[in-house]
Amino acid sequence: MLPAVADLPPQFQKRVACSIDAAVKYEIPANLMLAVAEQEGGKPGEWVRHPNGAVDVGPMQFSTGYLRDLARYGITAQDVAARGCYPYQLAAWRLRMHIKLDQGDLWTKAANYHSRTPQFNRVYRAELMLKAVKWADWLERHFTTIRRPAR
Repeated sequence: MLPAVADLPPQFQKRVACSIDAAVKYEIPANLMLAVAEQEGGKPGEWVRHPNGAVDVGPMQFSTGYLRDLARYGITAQDVAARGCYPYQLAAWRLRMHIKLDQGDLWTKAANYHSRTPQFNRVYRAELMLKAVKWADWLERHFTTIRRPAR
């Protein structure tokens, strides 16, 4: 476990450690991944049914609408709902795809994780930006960052 994470309340340690690890693996901003993880705030094994019939699963509240895409890779709802870091890896992969393939600025693309519907995207985007600033400050206080030279 990362030493900086040990100072967090126990219920957040796994979320933060897994989010940072997934962000590094999928080359997305760690503060963005941490913001999405906080915003989603799910728990392993959790299934949340919404009035529109959608169901969000697991710690990263992965919408069951995405499970069809994941099924072709052999990934199931149980994988998405599991304990451990795997659900965070899946979420980081999905965020990376939104960042690479979707239209708009970084924040709109990241908010597509929640919804592409403009009114829902805007609300999620605003909340995500506030949380990302908080996490950027936390990361700066707890980690030494290295800027890569331009390629």
